Amino acid sequence: MTVNGVIMKSSLLLLFLLAGASYTWYMVASNPAQPEVWMPWLLGSLIVGFILGLVISFVPRTAAFLSPVYAVAQGVFLGALSSMLNQRYEGIALMAVALTMGVFVSMLLAYRAGLIKATEKFKSVVIACTLGIVVTYGLTLLLGLFGVQVPYIHSSGPIGIVFSLFCITIASLNLIIDFDFIEQMQALGAPKATEWYASFGLLVTVVWLYIEILRLLAKLRR
Repeated sequence: MTVNGVIMKSSLLLLFLLAGASYTWYMVASNPAQPEVWMPWLLGSLIVGFILGLVISFVPRTAAFLSPVYAVAQGVFLGALSSMLNQRYEGIALMAVALTMGVFVSMLLAYRAGLIKATEKFKSVVIACTLGIVVTYGLTLLLGLFGVQVPYIHSSGPIGIVFSLFCITIASLNLIIDFDFIEQMQALGAPKATEWYASFGLLVTVVWLYIEILRLLAKLRR
């Protein structure tokens, strides 16, 4: 495994994601008032991406052939979601992409300069916060199925905005863990196939970061 190998595979996964996103972006833009046309794609890709993400996470050796499929599924979901929100708040998707790239580059530079180090304590705190966010979203979804709405965190009020900023911060710090994992695996001489797993992990974090930034911008525009 090499860092350059991860860069190449990450770039390939990004191309797959952009291909899927382009398809549903155009679909939503062409039929903004007909959700029955594109909503099945949005929900279906969300479910497929979630299942594939779990499989790859627990069975890393599947990353080599499932990661491209996962990237396409995530692209289909993000394309539909972004286009839908862009219809309501013009220019929001482009701004979210620019901010995501800016955060990614900033965290990479901070990591390379040694300003943020992935110590064991750092990893423990970030992972704990990440799990907390996952549990919160999971409970919100579960309660929503029973008609119970969790107040504040999804609103455009101060609490909702602070929650989004917290999620963006944690997603950004997860990039540091991803960078550290890639360097450690290279130093340990991990098998070449590990490049796919590392690229998958990086893609998951970037997608999460983009979604959180998109949600924050929507709250602010609302």
